[in-house]
Amino acid sequence: MNNTQQFIQENKQRFLDELIELLKIPSVSADPAYVQDVNDAAELIAKYLKDAGADNVEVCETEGFPVVYGEKIVDASKPTVLVYGHYDVQPADPLELWESGPYEPVIKKTDIHPDGAIFARGAADDKGQMFMHIKAFEALNKTNELPCNVKFMIEGEEEVGSPSLVNFVKNNKEKLKNDVILISDTSMVSNEQPSISVGLRGLSYVEVEVKGANRDMHSGVYGGAVPNPINVLATMIGKLIDEKGHITIPGFYDTILELNEDEKADLAKIPFDLDEYKKSIGIANIQGEEGFSTIERASIRPTLDVNGIWGGYTGEGAKTVIPSHAYAKISMRLVPGQNPDVVTQQFVDYFPTLAPDSVEVKIKPHHGGKPYILPTNHKGFQAAKKALAQTFEKEALAERGGGSIPIVALFEEELGTKSVLMGFGLNSDVIHSPNENYGLFNFYKGIETIPYFYKYFNEEA
Repeated sequence: MNNTQQFIQENKQRFLDELIELLKIPSVSADPAYVQDVNDAAELIAKYLKDAGADNVEVCETEGFPVVYGEKIVDASKPTVLVYGHYDVQPADPLELWESGPYEPVIKKTDIHPDGAIFARGAADDKGQMFMHIKAFEALNKTNELPCNVKFMIEGEEEVGSPSLVNFVKNNKEKLKNDVILISDTSMVSNEQPSISVGLRGLSYVEVEVKGANRDMHSGVYGGAVPNPINVLATMIGKLIDEKGHITIPGFYDTILELNEDEKADLAKIPFDLDEYKKSIGIANIQGEEGFSTIERASIRPTLDVNGIWGGYTGEGAKTVIPSHAYAKISMRLVPGQNPDVVTQQFVDYFPTLAPDSVEVKIKPHHGGKPYILPTNHKGFQAAKKALAQTFEKEALAERGGGSIPIVALFEEELGTKSVLMGFGLNSDVIHSPNENYGLFNFYKGIETIPYFYKYFNEEA
């Protein structure tokens, strides 16, 4: 790997310059105004893959945005690593909170990143992290040190739930055949303490509507005599979680798989400073399910959160109305043992029972996803652990991620292989928020580490 590492050091500035070009493209998959930009990003990814030496590079059409595919088969008898990432990004709104243009990448030094961080939408999620894999592959390929086969599947709809990827995977099982899937779309504990995500929570997402009268009404004429859907909805939501932070949906916890002692011990190794945690997000105190630590609440326990609520008059000044409708979007993060379809139905059955008979309740399920677990004895985990030890000179910890990547469970179902979540981001990257950033240390360390994953996985397989 010496030649590979030398190649990386000699090309660091070029790697960064190429990433900057990619970050300039506003590839927002959620907004139809950016359709051409998303497609342009796909074409640029394909170019980078070809330049890196990948074979059979394709911009594969789907029902939505394309999937970029490429491969390098060095020896059919060698194991195959499938790299997954995405080139689409979240909308940049609210624009006024950005300190620099979201698609005008700038490098600034920060307390967390004294060597500099690149500020732009998609810098960490997931263009910067995905791009590490293309550059690591290029370094291995150009120096003839690639120890195994590599395939790339880079999609453009992850930020909208990967709707087209399901059929793409189902229809291309032979093309995507692999021994392990490698993903960098998660974070690690810190730049001093590497970690590997061995679990992701699942998701159930619903939208609810409470309907009262057939029109908005004057609150002075009708107030106190008719149902106010916003008041009713607020009361109903308040009943979903009790005073102990326990979700009240019947059967919600029945199938949860609890952690074994080894898994609990691994979780306990994660460094955590409660005061620093509160300070970093500007809160006076924490809250959550009784009997669990903050780390446990945010990773291994299911949750229910209102993501948005609206109704009535919200403009400037006053308008005294009782609205006819009230709405809310609600997400539930799920843990191993829970099925999103079952949980969604449990919610659909239960939530209307919390309403008085003076209103009508409608529920519209949205997307969901299953939880995911990677056993720590899996050869992919072991390879990642050795790779991180090689470059960080410190043992990587196993941690559970609180977020959801629904397609990871899909990969296991359809392709029969596990995914290794070897992310190099930090929680301070503020992904999905204004001023998203990715440390240059993290970018380069990822490029340096990924080749060792290939090396050790080839040895483990």
